[in-house]
Amino acid sequence: MPQLRPALIAIALTLAVAATPAKAASEPAITVQNGRTQPVFSYADAIREYVYVESSVDSDSDGKLDRVRVDIIRPKESGPGLKVPVIMDESPYYDNSGRGNEGERKVYDPSGNPVKFPLFYDNYFVPRGYAVLNVDMIGTTKSEGCPDIGGKADIAGGKAVIDWLNGRAKAYKADGSPATADWTTGKAAMIGKSYDGTLAQGVAATGVQGLVTIVPISAIDSWYKYQRSNGVIYNHDYASWLANYVDTDPEPKCQAVRDKMDAEDGDDTGNYNAFWAERDYLKDVSNVRASVFAVHTVNDLNVKPDNFSTWWQALAERNIPRKIWVGQYQHVDPFDFEGRRDIWVDTLHGWFDYWLQGVRNDALTQPRADVQVGPTQWIKQRDWPAPFAVKVPLSPAPDGSLGLVPAAKGATASFTDVSLEEADMIADVGTAKPGRIAFTSGALPLDLRLSGTPTADLRVKLDQPTANLTALLVDFGDDTRVDWRRGQGITTLTEEDCHGDSTPADDGCYKKTVTNLVTAPAEIVARGWIDVQNRDSLTTSSPLPVGTYGKVKWQTLPHDYTFKQGHRLGLVIAGTDYDYSDEAGTGANVTVDLAKSRIIVPFVTAPTTMPKDKAKFHGPQQLRLPQPEQGFSFF
Repeated sequence: MPQLRPALIAIALTLAVAATPAKAASEPAITVQNGRTQPVFSYADAIREYVYVESSVDSDSDGKLDRVRVDIIRPKESGPGLKVPVIMDESPYYDNSGRGNEGERKVYDPSGNPVKFPLFYDNYFVPRGYAVLNVDMIGTTKSEGCPDIGGKADIAGGKAVIDWLNGRAKAYKADGSPATADWTTGKAAMIGKSYDGTLAQGVAATGVQGLVTIVPISAIDSWYKYQRSNGVIYNHDYASWLANYVDTDPEPKCQAVRDKMDAEDGDDTGNYNAFWAERDYLKDVSNVRASVFAVHTVNDLNVKPDNFSTWWQALAERNIPRKIWVGQYQHVDPFDFEGRRDIWVDTLHGWFDYWLQGVRNDALTQPRADVQVGPTQWIKQRDWPAPFAVKVPLSPAPDGSLGLVPAAKGATASFTDVSLEEADMIADVGTAKPGRIAFTSGALPLDLRLSGTPTADLRVKLDQPTANLTALLVDFGDDTRVDWRRGQGITTLTEEDCHGDSTPADDGCYKKTVTNLVTAPAEIVARGWIDVQNRDSLTTSSPLPVGTYGKVKWQTLPHDYTFKQGHRLGLVIAGTDYDYSDEAGTGANVTVDLAKSRIIVPFVTAPTTMPKDKAKFHGPQQLRLPQPEQGFSFF
């Protein structure tokens, strides 16, 4: 017997070595090369499942806390032995308009399990060691409750999912048994365009632990700004309309919630009130602990660009780690920016790897801002707006000129607040029209790039208590520009390219796009609106005493735009903007004190040859303006 012991020990050791390490070695693990996770997990074999997370609200007043449907796809190997981070797209659109340029919707098998996840996130990131969650916003698709358009219920659903991923909330399987997220590290990102990105910002503003980064694309930071501009109403009773659109349940279910929104939205005044404060994430930005990769376009007149510029500034003031892309399209996802798809996917990949997987890469060493400065030209700079922008005051004169010298004391110009289309506001700028006043510079002596937010600063008197005012900054000069009005700036082609793996039910291939261009003699660059009675406060109406002058100062929408050498810069001041307001003109006669009115524009010299932010505009003196006695006004 003793002589057999060495042989038995050798056999035992051989079996022990062969049992677990050999199996473990055959299983994929998170793999990183060149600063990026690699696709080592099978997309076809991934686990596809769903749970219902219990939220903290009962939005439909049925006596039960709303449960949120969460569709999950994750690597087969994920579990207690291999925990993976989460990329989450929460949306109200999964069973109505769909997601992405091609309007993709979720698809389920006969058992209710998801087999198709919209967009490329699952195809690309699951093979690289991520779980992807498509979450139905409360009151939409397969979630319970009623949508409240940016309010408490909307935000509670996404927050509950983050809490569940970190063991702080309950979830249930279809059979009612408890569901645990023992397969995740608890680190989560939220991403999405429009409403989806808005939910990401709203959840981030709760300060929920576990949400480590967000990627809001064309997102709302304040629903008041989405539907108001300084008291001017874009659309009446919009919140209830949108709530009804995204909720595909029978209408009576949530009618009381919609009626309550109509009663509380303050459409009778246009003022900011408690309804809008509940839907204002900017006021809670101090709670944000997640990093932010923001994307917005300066011609987005759906979610207007002041929804990113003020959010971005607030993040900067708090030193939140951040990155930004600023495009020139309308309401378009960066995945569909011409020539930028591969760059976007790689940049997003690096960002998620850094924050969710702990990969040391170039996510924070690259310049902070990518900015589109022409139809096909992008530059990188260390921040946005351009750090070297100089605020230049432009003054209107009674002869219709626009320049650096204020008008003489006593100079005025008048118009009537009527509802006008913008095309009529800028037409025939050299001709007097009763509904607007217009001013233009001479030919510009060099390219000038606007980067940031212009400010309209007027002194006006009215013959009625209030009026709506519009300020337009216009580029007059033939040029080829992004045609953001047509197809939101893109045309979808038939040819596809692929990002990620595929199954017969869910491929990672999407149609390419090209930028729509237009050659035109003018372009409205910046727009801004105000109700004069909100000149001092958004919460309290203050009519301007009839026949007395008052200061009316407000910011236009931000922009990033190059005025070409030889073009003329125009300022149009008018009443109600028919294109962007539901309101009728007040009929008030508006007199503008030209001597004390101006528009202040942040300018840098245009980056026509310099790829970064080295070009500086040192101030108005750089323009070498001709003297007044030369007989013409020259900006």
